[in-house]
Amino acid sequence: MSTFLKKFWSKLTKQGAGDRPGAYPVPGSAPRIIPRDQHCISRSNISENCLKVLYRLNKAGYEAYLVGGGVRDLLLGREPKDFDIATNATPEEVRSLFRNCRLVGRRFLLAHILFGRDVIEVATFRGQLGDDDDGDHEVEEGGRILRDNVYGTLEEDAWRRDFSINALYYNINDFSVVDYTGGVADLEKGELRLIGDAAQRYREDPVRMLRAVRFAAKIGFRIHPESEQTIYELGHLLEDIPAARLFDEVLKLLMGGHAVQTYELLRHYDLFQYLFPLTETALEREEQHFPLTMLVRALENTDARVAEGKPVTPAFLYAALLWEPVRQRMAQMVRAGESEHIAMREAAEVVVQQQVRTTSLPRRFSTPMQEIWAMQLRLPSRAGRRAHRLMEHQRFRAAYDFLLLRAEAGEVEQELADWWTQFQEADEGLRRNMITATGPDQGSRRRRRRPRKRSSKAQD
Repeated sequence: MSTFLKKFWSKLTKQGAGDRPGAYPVPGSAPRIIPRDQHCISRSNISENCLKVLYRLNKAGYEAYLVGGGVRDLLLGREPKDFDIATNATPEEVRSLFRNCRLVGRRFLLAHILFGRDVIEVATFRGQLGDDDDGDHEVEEGGRILRDNVYGTLEEDAWRRDFSINALYYNINDFSVVDYTGGVADLEKGELRLIGDAAQRYREDPVRMLRAVRFAAKIGFRIHPESEQTIYELGHLLEDIPAARLFDEVLKLLMGGHAVQTYELLRHYDLFQYLFPLTETALEREEQHFPLTMLVRALENTDARVAEGKPVTPAFLYAALLWEPVRQRMAQMVRAGESEHIAMREAAEVVVQQQVRTTSLPRRFSTPMQEIWAMQLRLPSRAGRRAHRLMEHQRFRAAYDFLLLRAEAGEVEQELADWWTQFQEADEGLRRNMITATGPDQGSRRRRRRPRKRSSKAQD
């Protein structure tokens, strides 16, 4: 926790903030208003485009607040990834103020203000749901919210949000921070707590269990005991979430720079099995009494690339996530007498077909993923012109990186990975010597054509 936040919390408690140990605010209680001189948020740390939206809404007579992860991260001394805004203006009213606005979403109607590639998301205050509401909302029998466009007040919006630390509002009108749900106290404790009854909130949207894991891994907070215990009990609700939405959540979970910790938490809370059931089953095996480490190494590599500002592709990520079930299925088919290449192709098809029932996998990612797998069978063949041809393949670099991870995990000989590393760095003379040392290119010899059989008609 930042030194500032500790001092800031100490100042509030000395001033009689009214928090009793173990007590949390309840709906209807007055919010804590933290004035500008008692928090660390500065407009200089808020994006210029976000400030433009806040000021224009405010000038037009609407309430406008920076909300959610942006406020949370600024209070923690972190740089926010994006900025979200909450307002009492309806989506249509927001659109009337901004020519660069588009309305998106059916489940939650949102306004996106576009500044080139920068998107500022604006949400209208959510209201409390009730059986007698005339608003646009739909709730499944089990409690999952299918559509929710019921608008309300700032206080209602705060109590509708998922976690208390995401329900903090920065008021552009007087630069104060507004806290209805005890989010500041939870920031000080390093605790991730669902607002309201945990079981009800997870049933409303089971993806909140994944969000709990993602936030816990990202900011290093522990999950509140009640919010945590309910995850074990309700993880199965993820089976009802559309595959396309779960695909998006997987990318958020594992491509944000905290993949290893997120993966460990997903398995700890028994949630990984609902995202990658085949992989979960495959990872239960050990080889020669050692756990399978390829996936963890790939996730470590992903985190390192994110930290270095290098690109990470879903194709490579999914290639690692699904490799173990593919590898094991292929091995079974080879033992049964099938050739490696056919076994690889058929194993990949089966695994992908089963995986898309859980998380969708667009073809623009599944195709290069399968090419990365297929090249693992080609990389050992280096004689003749094969090595040069492989290096010209558009998936070579990804396949080579994948090979390095497999070598680290002990799946292939380190010598093979070292050979390809040296070959890429060598001059043409050294490359010829390296190729010669691998032996004759049996696959490149011209095959003698077999004589065509004459048809019975020709014989007649």
